[in-house]
Amino acid sequence: MNSISVRALLVRGMLAGLAAGVLALVVAYLLGEPHVDSAIAFEEAHSHDHGGGDEPVSRTLQSTAGLATGVLVYGVALGGIASLVFCAALGRIGRFGPRATAALVSLGALLTLYVVPFLKYPANPPSVGDPDSLDKRTALFFLMIALSILLTVAAVILGKRLAPRLGNWNATVAAGAAFVAAVGLAYAFLPSVNELPDDFPADLLWKFRLSSLAIQLVLWTGFGLVFGRFAERLLAPRAGAPGEKARTAAPAG
Repeated sequence: MNSISVRALLVRGMLAGLAAGVLALVVAYLLGEPHVDSAIAFEEAHSHDHGGGDEPVSRTLQSTAGLATGVLVYGVALGGIASLVFCAALGRIGRFGPRATAALVSLGALLTLYVVPFLKYPANPPSVGDPDSLDKRTALFFLMIALSILLTVAAVILGKRLAPRLGNWNATVAAGAAFVAAVGLAYAFLPSVNELPDDFPADLLWKFRLSSLAIQLVLWTGFGLVFGRFAERLLAPRAGAPGEKARTAAPAG
């Protein structure tokens, strides 16, 4: 794949990430923010420090402009990175077209960057827990993301090496089983973090975590659908055009 196509896909990936970010923003505002408000109200009701003081950033600003900025920048950044992964994966993970490859990249990103770390270190509502351990919890979460990425890459390499001997299906199953086993070992050896108050409402925690998962699901599903369409239009704009099939059939190695 030439540099012009990569650059064009990068731009389209960022635009698709922006569009997906808008969808995720709607979900975050409608589903996530009410639970955040409830968690903050719980913390304030059980706090022994009533001295207070004005917040440097108001809650209204946090839940509107702050939320929008964070989600949209996040979507654009991850959309650009995912488009580069798409460029590397297209034509190298099977006979998949642009849309199918975009869907696989989105699914892989959702599982690798969020679901696997989330199962070990699920999201907690803000203002709940020990602020002094925030750095530790953040470091462990990003360590789990790094391990998840490395294990995913290792599983893909293992599957490709096993394919000639076992066949694609058996190789995929074997690589997937190895990935699950390795993730299980990581879960077992990494420390757990549970700092929620004993009287914190279980239903609120459950709803907050579900809304957090829903935001990521909408983000990556939206990206896969939008970017898949963009990539298909760029790489195969005219199926019947002379020489088009030969030029876009597969990227150069």
